[in-house]
Amino acid sequence: MAGIYLHIPFCKQACHYCNFHFSTSLRQKDAMLAAILKEISLSQKYLDGENIETIYFGGGTPSILEATDIQRIIGEITRFYQVEKKAEITIEANPDDLTTEKINAFRQTDVNRFSIGIQSFFDADLHYMNRAHDANEALTCVKKTQDAGFQNLTIDLIYGTPTMSNEQWLENIEIALSLNVPHLSCYCLTVEPKTALDKLVKKGKALTVDDEQAIWQFETLIQQMENAGFDHYEISNFGKPKFYARHNSNYWLGAKYLGLGPSAHSFDGMNRRHNIANNALYIKSLEENNIPFEEEILSQEQRYNEYVMISLRTIWGTDIKKIKLFGESYFIYFSKKILEFIKNDYVFQQESIFRLTPKGKLMADFIAMELFFE
Repeated sequence: MAGIYLHIPFCKQACHYCNFHFSTSLRQKDAMLAAILKEISLSQKYLDGENIETIYFGGGTPSILEATDIQRIIGEITRFYQVEKKAEITIEANPDDLTTEKINAFRQTDVNRFSIGIQSFFDADLHYMNRAHDANEALTCVKKTQDAGFQNLTIDLIYGTPTMSNEQWLENIEIALSLNVPHLSCYCLTVEPKTALDKLVKKGKALTVDDEQAIWQFETLIQQMENAGFDHYEISNFGKPKFYARHNSNYWLGAKYLGLGPSAHSFDGMNRRHNIANNALYIKSLEENNIPFEEEILSQEQRYNEYVMISLRTIWGTDIKKIKLFGESYFIYFSKKILEFIKNDYVFQQESIFRLTPKGKLMADFIAMELFFE
């Protein structure tokens, strides 16, 4: 089983923290849709005929498009790929796009899951992040989506924002739980280089993340979500049983996926490729029947490092049996390096599987890097 990711590179406005590829102009929308449709047909052999289990519209803000645009893309995918009848088809959406009319229009499509970028239920946080919606829209859009019959929802929240007190973070979690959504994705605010937030912080016009506060909010999040019956199945993701994000889970489990659209990444099980992050050049290239991508041939060392980095973040953990498949030297190296993290209660072992402890989850990236093969 494989997945398809579509990068829709349009947004109403730029969030201060965002470093993804997007444009705030819809001038090229029609040409972009035509290019994506062309790429679907030109890429049909990439996944070697594997059935499609998940389709994910990300970006950017795919909900800025009309429902008919989204269905047109889905229809083209079904022309060239065998899509499972119960495929998970997700669209990322911003609250300000989710009017009653728009939601009802999506009911006429094959979309069956929404990923809603709430980020916070407080206006001060939304203003700090330069989000296009307000707190009231954040609250009402979820209810409107549920009322329309969509139950498979996930919402995004951001913690570590300097405008958010610990008490407000607790309230954010409580509001999310009161909405009865079966999945949450929660991310620590990161000041990425060359973003608007990075420039504001450097000029002293915006406060940055308080690391101690962010740690408290993350630990509190874990406890609150576990108390509410959610599985912490990946560092940033919490789901009720049977409501894990199938698309993202397949990424973490090493499944193949095809990325369509500018800046989208693909993985064929062994190697990776990524499309050019330039709308005009992407469109021009597809008009000439060429996919503008660069391919990365992954070495054994890179594939080992990626497996360790991704698997350690998940509930499924890192399997020593899979480490052995990379070769004896990798097995010996990992077996030796992991011992210090077990000794210090950052990692625990169950049979052949190594997983992070609650304390280890705070240091997931550091631990993974220490286990990288050099």
